[in-house]
Amino acid sequence: MTPPIYIKQVAVGPMNNFAYLVGASDGKGCVLIDPAWDAKKLINGAEKDGRTIEAILLTHTHFDHINALEDVAKKVKAPVYIHGAEAHALPKGLDVHTTKEGATIEAAGLTFKCLHTPGHSPGSQCFMAEGAIFTGDTLFVEGCGRVDLEGGSPDDMVISLSRLGELPGDTVVYPGHDYGGKSNSTIEQQRANNPYMNEQAETLM
Repeated sequence: MTPPIYIKQVAVGPMNNFAYLVGASDGKGCVLIDPAWDAKKLINGAEKDGRTIEAILLTHTHFDHINALEDVAKKVKAPVYIHGAEAHALPKGLDVHTTKEGATIEAAGLTFKCLHTPGHSPGSQCFMAEGAIFTGDTLFVEGCGRVDLEGGSPDDMVISLSRLGELPGDTVVYPGHDYGGKSNSTIEQQRANNPYMNEQAETLM
């Protein structure tokens, strides 16, 4: 299933990251989720599709998800959205807007809902729009993000994954890394096949 919106999944960097360009299907704008590794590739990817990057959304601030942030933000002059728990980790001089659980971001003809999903990091968040969810390092295809880094929490991750598991089954999952053999999945498939979203979730503890 493909959500009825424009989604370009861009593989970047040596750590199998995914960045995303997302917007209304009939629009000319897009948001950029997690600008990492290759600013030129990401900006050119939008321009090739006749899109302008209107906003930058960050799932969290680990270096492998934001190391192209400054270059992209200066080039496209777009506002940056990050959960308030991690705003302090961003470089100075950016147009930063903080989010929280349940906040919405209106950009590129879409409404993105912010879900605060700590566990991998204190301010980890997912973005939902039109039947798609961009999960960063919270939920992978048949996996989840590490919880042993600074600010990580196994307890919080179990709660966050449980919350995601309650979403509609046909919600399409777009992860922050290409770690699972498939580039995307659905919540229903992850409830069935992801050990961290079912009865084996205690393996995180």
